[in-house]
Amino acid sequence: MPSPMLVICITVRELGFCNVSNDSWIETEKRKVDDMKVLLAIDNCDSQVINQAKSRPWPPGTLFCVMRVVDLRHWEGLPQLIDDAKYTAESVVKCASDKLTKSGHSAFAKTTVGYPKEAITTYAKEWGADLIMVGSHGHGAVTRLLLGSTAQAVLRAAHCPVEVVRPVPESRASARGIRILLATDGSECSAKAVDFVAKQVWPAHSEVKILSVGELVPVAVPSLGTQFATPVPNLVDELCKRAHLQAEGAVASARQTLKPTGLDIYDATPLNSDPRGTILAEAKTCHADLIVLGSHGRHGLERFLMGSVAEAVAANATCSVAVVR
Repeated sequence: MPSPMLVICITVRELGFCNVSNDSWIETEKRKVDDMKVLLAIDNCDSQVINQAKSRPWPPGTLFCVMRVVDLRHWEGLPQLIDDAKYTAESVVKCASDKLTKSGHSAFAKTTVGYPKEAITTYAKEWGADLIMVGSHGHGAVTRLLLGSTAQAVLRAAHCPVEVVRPVPESRASARGIRILLATDGSECSAKAVDFVAKQVWPAHSEVKILSVGELVPVAVPSLGTQFATPVPNLVDELCKRAHLQAEGAVASARQTLKPTGLDIYDATPLNSDPRGTILAEAKTCHADLIVLGSHGRHGLERFLMGSVAEAVAANATCSVAVVR
């Protein structure tokens, strides 16, 4: 008869809070940011993607590509209709790129015929995009369905960070600055997420809340007889201690990376919770405008486990989400 097993799974979180200084914007030169290439995948001229791109500060030299894909699934086998759809798409991207240009940004329009899931990521890689911004399209279950159709596919296949853009709530529309929730577990992908925040240009009065994730994988412990009863609590304590140290290490690393930017970083507080639930709940609590996290963590297979945390956050968050790889 198989030995009974006691499964222990502990998750420790550590929170910190930091504030961007009240200077107008942190000087780009101090951040050593290279010129950026940002691909904006849109459906219409008044896309939230365009509105958010317009409203944010960007490093000097940032170039935007406004892209719309004429979906062959709708027009395949109908060449005349494809031509009409392409003409409409060209008008849409020109309108959108003109909006960016009038706002002082450098932008150009790109229209292609194909399948959005593939066309967006393929062109982004060919062009050398540093960031893709794509709309979430809808709310609740519809969001998840459509996210799985296009944005989710872009999240999985893109070579660069992807931001799933959602409308800014009315309560935050007139707010100064951006509230960012930065989730990190100290892994390589999390370090890149921290770098992403550190290297961007944010408006004055922006806020960053650091959620440091020190998650432990489930550990199976034999429980045969009373000789195993005493060590288990000690093991739980040890696992908690290690997770806490890991969280502290992630916070320390993030602080070190963010220090040159002039961000003020406050002390952290430990939490015990599920990664997805903690990130989503914390985003609501702090009224985050943007969640930033790595595509996978310490225990992940990049594409598979991204669906477990990063994809779940991107699909269920009420604010925009940037997934960094």
